[in-house]
Amino acid sequence: MSLPSPTSENRAVVTGASSGIGTALAAELAGRGHSLILVARRGDLLNELAQRLTLAHGITAEVRAVDLSDRAQRGPLVEELSARNISILCNNAGIATFGPVAQLDLEYERAQMELNAVAVHDLTLAVLPGMIARGAGGILISGSAAGNMPIPNNATYAASKAFANTFCESLRGELKDSGVHVTLLAPGPVRTELPDPAEASIVDRMVPDFMWVSSEYTAKVSIDALARNKMRVVPGLISKGMSVAGQYGPRALTAPIAGAFYRKLGG
Repeated sequence: MSLPSPTSENRAVVTGASSGIGTALAAELAGRGHSLILVARRGDLLNELAQRLTLAHGITAEVRAVDLSDRAQRGPLVEELSARNISILCNNAGIATFGPVAQLDLEYERAQMELNAVAVHDLTLAVLPGMIARGAGGILISGSAAGNMPIPNNATYAASKAFANTFCESLRGELKDSGVHVTLLAPGPVRTELPDPAEASIVDRMVPDFMWVSSEYTAKVSIDALARNKMRVVPGLISKGMSVAGQYGPRALTAPIAGAFYRKLGG
């Protein structure tokens, strides 16, 4: 069973569409003829993207400027999607923090869990009944290689992505033979553009150029994997290494090594 063909009625939803992998996923889907619902906080960037993709590919692109970490804002979107013909859902929006969790902002940590985990759950459950009823659909969830292991100094992010990883692969088992494809995207560092050396972040300085993958490449292999109903796509050397270490390495060894690296990211 393949993914649903694009029609004038159905829509592919991309969250976190205003930047990075989300923008690239939107462009990849538009290039394949899918009309879109673009979701992110920054409406101005979404409107620019919608106009660009509409002109380039002749698709329809709807904009929903929503902070998915806010339940009050997320609720109307959940209700809308449950009533729409959603062919593909790319649950991509996410944020991360670095450093000892006790020293981080409590409200932001809560928002991180809400966005990375609860919103993923809500949106998936909103579109799932319709996909099952139609016997076709695709759900791509952006988890992370970081969700495969405990990571001190990245605790909330790693935990939230562990939920995303496990939820995605568990859901896949439930939907076998339903016609609904479910794929986990578990990336490592993804680069949208070459950084200015004077403004490079600590991540840019610590991770060699050859280990980065582009957002465009990540989007293409992710949608290809979803079309094939592949369980997990892991682009890039670092993400592959983290996946292997997280699944097969002893946690007493991998956790302190990862924690030491992430301590540097937190300054």
